[in-house]
Amino acid sequence: MAHFAKLDINGKVIAVHVVDDSDTTTGDGIEDERVGQAFLEKLHGWPAAMWIQTSYNTTAGTHSSGDNSKALRGNYAGLGMIYDEDNNIFIKKQPYASWTLNTTTASWEAPTPRPAFSETDGKPDIYSWNESTKAWDKV
Repeated sequence: MAHFAKLDINGKVIAVHVVDDSDTTTGDGIEDERVGQAFLEKLHGWPAAMWIQTSYNTTAGTHSSGDNSKALRGNYAGLGMIYDEDNNIFIKKQPYASWTLNTTTASWEAPTPRPAFSETDGKPDIYSWNESTKAWDKV
């Protein structure tokens, strides 16, 4: 099965559809995104260019099989995510203005790394991002 994200005019994911492999392959059995896009346009009337294939097995730039040559577009598309056409990846909304996009992992990164795991009195320490100080605060 192939998965396709339906985009609005701003590149926001508004739906994800599962398509049978027979509707995404060429006559010689080779999977082709354009075949799936044409099928979805015919079925739903939504422009072919607004359907972008996504991989259920891709998260943070890695494929669940361990074979990252199979990773597709950074992340599996989810509702509300954005398709970054320039980098050909699906990303979540930028959480804070100071965070930057890592296009390899298709993830937002804080300017200061999250503290390593630690415990206080046998309980894990929890941190939250403080945008005004650009630092992690222990909760």
